[in-house]
Amino acid sequence: MRTTLTLDDDVARLVDEAVHRDRRSMKEVVNDALRAALAPPPVARPYTVDVHHSAIRTGIDAGRLNQLVDEIDTDDAHSPEPAR
Repeated sequence: MRTTLTLDDDVARLVDEAVHRDRRSMKEVVNDALRAALAPPPVARPYTVDVHHSAIRTGIDAGRLNQLVDEIDTDDAHSPEPAR
């Protein structure tokens, strides 16, 4: 399809620079630029995570791990600050 475009001076300069830099025709540069700007964005693949199986050692109560963390936090809150 043939058409006439009026380009702003800065856009015309960018097209001319691309024509000389890439050694391509103005038609190729303009068509590629319009395709890149007007094409719908690619659909991203859904994010997936690989499952890592691990076991808790014998004798450790998994239900009490959060309680242990709470106790450590409480101990840190009541301990005096180190001297400077």
